[in-house]
Amino acid sequence: MTEPTTATTIAEAVRFGTTTASTILERHLAAIDEREADVHAFNLVLADEARAQAAAIDELSAMGTDPGPLAGVPVALKDNMCTRGIPTTCSSKILGDWKPPYDATVVTRLRDAGAIVIGKTNLDEFAMGSSTENSAFGPTRNPLDTTRVPGGSSGGSAAAVAAGFAPLSFGSDTGGSIRQPAALCGTVGVKPTYGMVSRLGLIAFGSSLDQIGPFANTIDDAALALEAISGHDPGDSTSIERPPLELRSKLLMGAAGLRVGRITDLPEGASPDVQARLDEAFDALSAAGAEIVDVEVPAFGYGLTAYYLIAPAEASSNLARFDGVRFGMRVNAPDTNQMYMATRTEGFGAEVKRRIMLGTYALSAGYYDAYYGRALKVRRLIANDFAAAYAQVDVLLTPASPTVAFEIGDKASDPLAMYLCDTYTIPSNLSGDPGMSVPFGTGEDGLPVGVQVLAPALEDATMFRVAAELERAAGATR
Repeated sequence: MTEPTTATTIAEAVRFGTTTASTILERHLAAIDEREADVHAFNLVLADEARAQAAAIDELSAMGTDPGPLAGVPVALKDNMCTRGIPTTCSSKILGDWKPPYDATVVTRLRDAGAIVIGKTNLDEFAMGSSTENSAFGPTRNPLDTTRVPGGSSGGSAAAVAAGFAPLSFGSDTGGSIRQPAALCGTVGVKPTYGMVSRLGLIAFGSSLDQIGPFANTIDDAALALEAISGHDPGDSTSIERPPLELRSKLLMGAAGLRVGRITDLPEGASPDVQARLDEAFDALSAAGAEIVDVEVPAFGYGLTAYYLIAPAEASSNLARFDGVRFGMRVNAPDTNQMYMATRTEGFGAEVKRRIMLGTYALSAGYYDAYYGRALKVRRLIANDFAAAYAQVDVLLTPASPTVAFEIGDKASDPLAMYLCDTYTIPSNLSGDPGMSVPFGTGEDGLPVGVQVLAPALEDATMFRVAAELERAAGATR
């Protein structure tokens, strides 16, 4: 019998007793042992803890108890999600080996569903970056070509799935940090509607933008994962009072009758190979019975500039708690103010410092209205323009990343070039709408291209319908 490899088939096999969680786990730990030294997807591999979880799941199965919809599925967690008693570093020296006293809600829900946490993945420090080169623990490499980046900031999570270290992983998306690395690594990556997944226990970067979502090899796996972690959490004040998403039942509905929007005033910047795959995606959906409709989203192109005022401003506020007093590292100094300065100078990396300074400046007296206040108005324009477009169409299609994976170091010395990697993903964070990257063919040097599907808030199921049709058209199941 063929060994189960997707999250869906693994969970079914464990639940029905045709394999064990321990067998599945050992297979994935062996894959990590083989390639992790080259890829560096993880900050911490939790082999002993995972084996104990697997044994507990096998015991439940032997007793005839259903371990849950993700029974025995190894999952990797971005290292900015709190795990009780297990280091959570945000890939920053300032947190070092800090061990949270509680689990993030997402972690609790995954464990309740029978998933096995196999490790904590590398990221751009405090989720600030688009290449996973800004980590205090060194860069992650793209498993498809280790001379190239996996994208960021959730590059470790994307790489873990692409390398076969885990069938599911989870990241956070503040301006594209799930969708962009998913595109570069050839995986599915989903940012759900803001508020559909609890942020309790996610160490904040930009609180009004952050959202947790899954990476997977198939649309079905991504749907299964999102069903398990979504739904209202009274502990998160931004959580929408909605039940968990129902997605898998919609995947075979196809795209016939749906209106798919082509943005005619989309910002330029996509490479020819990426644009070609996008055009083919429109053709595939048209052949499947969807109607392609030209629409305009005039404020789309302002997303980048508004984001790089709003997100750093929120980061400046959120990261003020890392002061050397309450938790994390402390650099001793003669007085408190010097201690604050020395701790933050030593503890934060260059990109984090850059964004804190930018955000502090934007919030400062005399500049608040000119910068931060104006950026908030642009954010409203973007949301309004998306709403107007969605009055005409059910979903929108864009590139997920302007290019395929670029070489490590290629953009490291040019922050603006790095920021442009998020041109197509940022606007939906500002509007709060869902978006996902779907592997759709290859581009330069045979590297994967991701097509982004965007939908109105709370229409995650429609987004998944279109994504599933694209997957069928591309033969994207790996």
